[in-house]
Amino acid sequence: MMKTYLPNEKDFARKTYLVDASGKTLGRLATRIATLLIGKGKPCFAPDQISGDQVVVVQAKQVKVTGQKAKTKIYNHYSGYPGGLKTYTFTELQNKKPEEIIIRAVSRMLPKNKLGREMLRRLRVYAGGEHEQKAQQPIPISW
Repeated sequence: MMKTYLPNEKDFARKTYLVDASGKTLGRLATRIATLLIGKGKPCFAPDQISGDQVVVVQAKQVKVTGQKAKTKIYNHYSGYPGGLKTYTFTELQNKKPEEIIIRAVSRMLPKNKLGREMLRRLRVYAGGEHEQKAQQPIPISW
């Protein structure tokens, strides 16, 4: 009788990836980042454990959307108080907080539980070309 293989912490060879978002389409970029964070492409994937890698995204200010979404796509933020609903278009949020666009897109593609929140902590997004994860020696990825 065969035993079921359960990977443990030493089996996950975690890496740090560097993604340049300039000129990339938002949805396609977010799905690829979510796949890296979840770890679905790894041979030792386990759905009940954090098996994904860390991802660093630079040039978030230059991510693009197709069609009329730059004017019509709306992001909402609710403070919890009466009358506290704030709405931003894609262009307004891109000028104000460009990192938030990628974080929101990726977070909605991750599991909606404690594991998903832990995966999101492994995502670092920067508006410009500089990042603080040089010590992790990130591997550049180009799609």
